[in-house]
Parts: sequence; structure tokens; C-alpha cells
Amino acid sequence: MTVSEALEAILKSYKRYYNIKTEDVADPFCAEASFHSHGEQYFLLKKAVLSEADSHEYVFFATADELDVGDVEKLDERAWEEGMSRVKPHPSHRNTDVVLILIAEHISGEAKDYIRTIKRYQSYRHTLQGWSHYSVVAQELSTGELSYNKRGKDLVKLFRNRK
Repeated sequence: MTVSEALEAILKSYKRYYNIKTEDVADPFCAEASFHSHGEQYFLLKKAVLSEADSHEYVFFATADELDVGDVEKLDERAWEEGMSRVKPHPSHRNTDVVLILIAEHISGEAKDYIRTIKRYQSYRHTLQGWSHYSVVAQELSTGELSYNKRGKDLVKLFRNRK
């Protein structure tokens, strides 16, 4: 499987619930996916709203033939920065999560170690106006190996279930 075929396969799994862009995406990414959800609870009438919750997720995709630790650091920093620029905390904001998905033919051992140590989290007004988590998953196509941070473990099934 080539890098572009792997990207198409993973984008296909996001297509059902996410809005996907492959043009006019933030540099240096090749694609983006976004998910937005708004939920309300009300009492008898829709005007009597008891609670509201807005959830957002931004997924950034990057591909390369080779990834070393410097490349991963730059992509990591850029994805978090771009995701945080889109956060708009307010009283009904629940969460805005950011995800970075890397697909490469080869990933250096140092880069894999770096990916496993990535931790990013942001709360807004002591979580009264929500929070942001950060997940990273990288797939090395030559070996089929996946590297991910603690939050990225939930995304591993996306890579294992596709054909």
C-alpha cells in the first residue's frame, strides 16, 4: 500500500461523520476533518432549555516518505496550534479535541518514542467552559507498525479495521 492509498483509506473511514477537506487546508497538512455536535436538554418546551453542550473535533492528516523526530515535532506543534486557534470557549462549550494522524513509509525510532510521550491538554476557566485533549497516531507503512500517544490509543482500531 502506498502513502496516498493509505491516506484515502483512512479518510474514507472519517467520511461518514466528519466534514473532510483536501483543498485549502492548513499548511503543512494534506487533509483535514472536522466534527461538530450540539446537544440540548429541555423541559417540556424547547424554550425551557436546561442545558446545552457543544463538542468539536479537528483532525489533521500529514503524509511523508520519511519522518524523523524533527518532522514529528514540527507537525505536532503545528496541529496543536491550528486546533487551538479554532477553539471558542463559552458556557455551553464542552470540548474541542485535536487529532494528528501521520502516515509515512518509514518513521525513525526516535520519532516513535517522541510520539508516545506527547501530552497536551487545555482547560478553559477550570473546565467550566470545557477542555481540549490531543491525540496522535502514526502509521509506518513499511512495517505496519502504529505509534500513538496515550489518547491516541482509541484511534488504533481505525487503522486495524480498514482494508
